Amino acid sequence: NKYSSYSKMSHLTTCLLFFLLAFVTYTNASGVFEVHNNCPYTVWAAATPIGGGRRLERGQSWWFWAPPGTKMARIWGRTNCNFDGAGRGWCQTGDCGGVLECKGWGKPPNTLAEYALNQFSNLDFWDISVIDGFNIPMSFGPTNPGPGKCHQIQCVANINGECPGSLRVPGGCNNPCTTFGGQQYCCTQGPCGPTELSRFFKQRCPDAYSYPQDDPTSTFTCQSWTTDYKVMFCPYGSTHNETTNFPLEMPTSTLGVA
Repeated sequence: NKYSSYSKMSHLTTCLLFFLLAFVTYTNASGVFEVHNNCPYTVWAAATPIGGGRRLERGQSWWFWAPPGTKMARIWGRTNCNFDGAGRGWCQTGDCGGVLECKGWGKPPNTLAEYALNQFSNLDFWDISVIDGFNIPMSFGPTNPGPGKCHQIQCVANINGECPGSLRVPGGCNNPCTTFGGQQYCCTQGPCGPTELSRFFKQRCPDAYSYPQDDPTSTFTCQSWTTDYKVMFCPYGSTHNETTNFPLEMPTSTLGVA
């Protein structure tokens, strides 16, 4: 009847307005993350607690939004993965419990982008960390740099190719805490300083966390509410593009994700 048709049209209009409002809010909100794969091989991107996981062929990007207050967040890349149609499988580096959609942290070695949004003084805090080792070269930072330590950083050295023998594993280079444990390398029971092995990473990636108390030179900040971010695997100029300790031809996952 006429009333029913009017009611349906009104409901449709309301839904359309809600969708447009949500779209405008999303596209104009800060905290949008782009994860881009510039590597000459497939990378299975991972992000927790926001994001989950996505397969990225060379040149592909993945976007997601992290709300203000998100903290203890990580983005990393997984290599040599194989997942079935249900999203279950295994990755040589960065595996997160054998699933495509990560819920927990990845298994070392994995190069990490870490962030916490809208913390004290209305600042975002973020960094690149090799505390869990290194598997893929990475850049991370704001899409629109700001004052102070609000600028892109990177870790693009040939760490896999130059990795000390005691830390070398298939597909990457472990951090000494992962390999040896103990207070000297893990800093779990009080203050500690750099070691010869942590300096191996710091010399090659001076902006990255090389051991757990490497804060002064490794934490970066941007103003909250005004900043979006981009993570790139194998950024331009990365020596890892030419020299790797795992094959460039990765096994193809049976789960294609757009």
